[in-house]
Amino acid sequence: MPLEMNRKVFITCAVTGGGSTQDRSPHVPRSPKEIADSAIAAARAGAAVVHCHVRDPETGAPARDLHLYREVTDRIRDSDVDVVLNLTAGMGGEVVMGPPDQPLPINEVASDMVGADARLAHIVECLPEICTLDCGTMNFLEGEFVMMNTPNMLRSMAEKITTLGVIAEIEVFDTGHLWFAKQLVKEGRLPNPALVQLCMGIPWGAPNDLATLMAMVHAIPENWTWSAFSLGRDQMPYAAAAALAGGNVRVGLEDNLMLRKDVLATNEQLVEQAATILDKMGAEIMTPTEVREKLALTKRAPACK
Repeated sequence: MPLEMNRKVFITCAVTGGGSTQDRSPHVPRSPKEIADSAIAAARAGAAVVHCHVRDPETGAPARDLHLYREVTDRIRDSDVDVVLNLTAGMGGEVVMGPPDQPLPINEVASDMVGADARLAHIVECLPEICTLDCGTMNFLEGEFVMMNTPNMLRSMAEKITTLGVIAEIEVFDTGHLWFAKQLVKEGRLPNPALVQLCMGIPWGAPNDLATLMAMVHAIPENWTWSAFSLGRDQMPYAAAAALAGGNVRVGLEDNLMLRKDVLATNEQLVEQAATILDKMGAEIMTPTEVREKLALTKRAPACK
């Protein structure tokens, strides 16, 4: 893929994430209402896509309860703001092994590993336009934690997502994940062209450097659509880098809590900052309608209504 700046960019806001950030900033939304309100504010600020996880409303801990997804989805769709809805399907693939001298049995209390149907239950019910597909297994962060996505699990999930008429956003944390994404397309389990999110700097996936980013960009088929992001203070530099390299942009509290040094951000502020950077680079910010046309998305009411 040649290096050519993207002059028409869409912004995705990753609203709350599935990490343990809920006690590090009061702006990380917890309840379905808070998550939906934050997503709507991000859309008003210029995000064409909102990527949503859910959390336990009381503790803020990451969750995957169906009724929480239903409420978030309904609140966003019932608002007067148009935005493309992207729900995670990454939860339910978390395995915590035993210590190095006794890896088995796994730590069942800390693990959350379920089958493809359970991981996609909220996608079936709520029918978002996009849902994520973490396209590989990796050592995730520290200790004995493994993000587990076996080839056949991914094949099953990809087929189910495609059958639903939902577009999979392929989450690529390392080069092999992109390799397998191409295989899923080759096998007809995902449509061609595909949608890719390059996830940079997450231990221990693709390292956070521009050489690695560009190696991955060059490996993406030319007719595919892609975005990229990085974490923390590198979020905004990567907004610029992704557009410069021909891609789209993701920002939000899932990946970064700070607006600048010592100043905690809201999702709305992060989207506004990214939009300002892109505008000064000469890029036009795409609307939700334009994104739907570009990606051939189907906007539908929730099946649970």
